[in-house]
Amino acid sequence: MKKTNLLIIGSGPGGYRTASYAAQNGLEVTIIEKAQPGGTCLNAGCIPTKCLAHDAEMLLIAASHYNTTPPLDFTKVMERKEGVISQLRDGVSSLLNQPGINLIKGEARFVSDHIVEVNGEQIEAENIIIATGSRSKMPPFMSEEDFTNQSETTKNIVTSTELLSIPSIPQRLTIIGAGVIGMEFASAFSAFGSEVTVIEFMKECLPPIDSDIAKRLRKTLEKRGVTFYMQSAVNQIISTSENGEHCTTVLFERKGKEEKVETDLVLIATGRQANVENIGLESAGIAFSQKGIMVNENMETNVKGVYAIGDVNGRQMLAHAATFQGFRAVNHILDKKDHIRLDIMPSAIFTYPEAACVGKTEDQCKTQNIKFTTRKGFYRANGKALSMEETEGMIKILVGEDGSILGAHAYGAHSADLIQEVSALMNRDAKLDEIRDIIHIHPTLSEILQDALI
Repeated sequence: MKKTNLLIIGSGPGGYRTASYAAQNGLEVTIIEKAQPGGTCLNAGCIPTKCLAHDAEMLLIAASHYNTTPPLDFTKVMERKEGVISQLRDGVSSLLNQPGINLIKGEARFVSDHIVEVNGEQIEAENIIIATGSRSKMPPFMSEEDFTNQSETTKNIVTSTELLSIPSIPQRLTIIGAGVIGMEFASAFSAFGSEVTVIEFMKECLPPIDSDIAKRLRKTLEKRGVTFYMQSAVNQIISTSENGEHCTTVLFERKGKEEKVETDLVLIATGRQANVENIGLESAGIAFSQKGIMVNENMETNVKGVYAIGDVNGRQMLAHAATFQGFRAVNHILDKKDHIRLDIMPSAIFTYPEAACVGKTEDQCKTQNIKFTTRKGFYRANGKALSMEETEGMIKILVGEDGSILGAHAYGAHSADLIQEVSALMNRDAKLDEIRDIIHIHPTLSEILQDALI
């Protein structure tokens, strides 16, 4: 039986970055991947979606700034996306071939708490990190079996994975869910020329974002032609085919009345589900639920020496969360102290304009009876935003009684960069009086943050 210091199951952003970090710190690492290196994020998630978002943004900028809409060659859009994926996948593969890392292609399964089987061979590890990620979550009216068993002639329901590989732009696209995935695809495909409809169960889109910002972003997309049905529950999707003509109808309930939308393609964007099945967690005695594997603040499960990072633990389904959870797990293995603040987790939504957030929302502060003041800065008053013709946007900052930043939310050009600056300040527990004294380059969008805090 082979032995290793550290065994990692999954080579997504959590898995491959953790493997590299562990090897650099002297651990002998074995990493097992059943599909392509890079995981969902690289192959069917973050990276390809951002490629489409970029191309969509270029079209919108041309239309807005130069009053012209260049012809769209969707084949070239998809070819560029595949080229980016291929380049980055090669980079991940090279990373996993560095000294100290042994990459095994195959499907891993626990035999016992510290023994994993892959390709008929058993490997014993002192420490194991589970990084098996997640998959698209089906809505209540549809099971995974129903989705998988769609008729080929009427297969008009897709997840983000399939949508990222479609050969042509649908004339009508209906998206179920107005979270990050739904909003990014709504923004991109409306720019590509699709007639986009979004159906969302909640009162507002993008639950992690402050509702003030989320509403403004939604209104911006509505001005571009995206139709939203909020507080609406989808009950059924009916797909039929007659005389070579395909028809898909989405039935949903809104304000007590049944409504319907006819469409060419339906995107299921109702969240992600942790991949906890078929890896033998029961054999290892690892505690888990359908929401994910249970871990403590060091990402360690109830079994000593076994950790779970990223989407599979269900805590924060973000690629960068997986990476830093992996660093925390390795640091715990090495008994090494770190200053990683997993409670301060910035995130971004790459719509056009983009949005981003970190920390608490205004609603959360009110619910938790936290006293705060609100500061706002607007793009329309910023010289760089005016010169870029990007005046649509705002940053909203929540400040506690002691002058600390409780949260920040923004939408507008490069809002993710602004929120990243706030995240850095929050990590250092910077107070309002200190932040005010930080000199910002002129002219830059970061001055919007400075103006908001004066």
